[in-house]
Amino acid sequence: MTATSKQSTSISSTLFVALELSKTTWKLAFACADYPTVRIRNIAGGDLQQFESELLTAKQKFALPDDADVVTCYEAGRDGFWIHRALEATEVSNDVIESASLEVDRRMKQRKTDRLDVQKMVHALVRFHRGERGALRPIHVPSVEDEDVRNLQRGLQAIRRDKRRITTRIKSLLFAQGIRLEKIDHQFEALLKTLKTGDENPIGEYLQQRLRLDFDRLKLCVSQIRELEECRAELFRQANTEAGKCATRQEIGDRLIELCGIGPECAWTLSTELFAWREFKNRRQLGAVVGLTPTPYSSGKLNREQGISKAGRGEVRSLLTEIAWLWIRYQPQSELTRWYINKTANQGTRIRRIAIIALARKLVIALWKYAMQGEIPRGAKFKSAEQKRRHRLTASLGAVELKEVSMA
Repeated sequence: MTATSKQSTSISSTLFVALELSKTTWKLAFACADYPTVRIRNIAGGDLQQFESELLTAKQKFALPDDADVVTCYEAGRDGFWIHRALEATEVSNDVIESASLEVDRRMKQRKTDRLDVQKMVHALVRFHRGERGALRPIHVPSVEDEDVRNLQRGLQAIRRDKRRITTRIKSLLFAQGIRLEKIDHQFEALLKTLKTGDENPIGEYLQQRLRLDFDRLKLCVSQIRELEECRAELFRQANTEAGKCATRQEIGDRLIELCGIGPECAWTLSTELFAWREFKNRRQLGAVVGLTPTPYSSGKLNREQGISKAGRGEVRSLLTEIAWLWIRYQPQSELTRWYINKTANQGTRIRRIAIIALARKLVIALWKYAMQGEIPRGAKFKSAEQKRRHRLTASLGAVELKEVSMA
């Protein structure tokens, strides 16, 4: 679905509804272009039948026919997109809007209540459908399948964070006893019985128990990570062997992974988070989504750059920065790498770190053109067939060596 709104044939005969959502209560604001007042009602959270009943009552209060068009909106957040799909299924035109696009009072202290927020939202919705495009910003809503497939990579990232947290906790508990352990592997349980504190005493019984429990959690995390990585490898394998028969996201991921410096992690994230379902019209939209656009502050004699906007998912932006560093290493002859080297020649670390963000923005645009239009980045080098067919799984705590999975 695109972010463009469905325009009503007549604004005056349209009922506008804004929803302020919470766990227990939904606050509804009803408005009509011909009436200055706003009708506010509360319903139980998630009760769509009560919502439909309030719609009929609001149409009667505003003297609208029962078949009048209804336009609704709510802020993107914890409730996700199921409400949007439920409303669209009942022929209600709905927009999921970006909360940061709503205007706020710039005074130091401002009033903020759900009632004021929902009133402000419904007024912005009316202005938006009157043609004021800057009143609010609707977001792209993924399909059910596209939203579901993102859970593979996001779940993998979440478990990796858990793994790092548990590993850090184990090392910190040991460090507090004067033990500096650099690596935790499959020999940890046997090693735990022989470790001595900094003052040559054995580790306490309850601390050993806690460390063993944390190590069990760590083994579970590693097992789950490997399971998800194997699932992702199977999707790449399908794209490699069944070209033209698999999903678009798999084809895009398989196309990206052909480039040196782009691994399964990068290819799958870029495909499912950016390229497979979003409809970018130009490079500016792409840069804005990943938060790599500049934010100038220029007024009178004051002219200052505030850095990048940092909109969108921070994980994607961090990944793009990592890809930029990898691109310099594995694509030394590409035009983008030469641009970076020329810009940072004889410069310090700070300038190189600033320039790498600019490279990340240029690179994501180049990868978008390559994934969607087949335009190869100038000077880019491709992997060999053998390199493309194989990738490594996370090291198992039960084995010393990494396991390689063939993509063939």
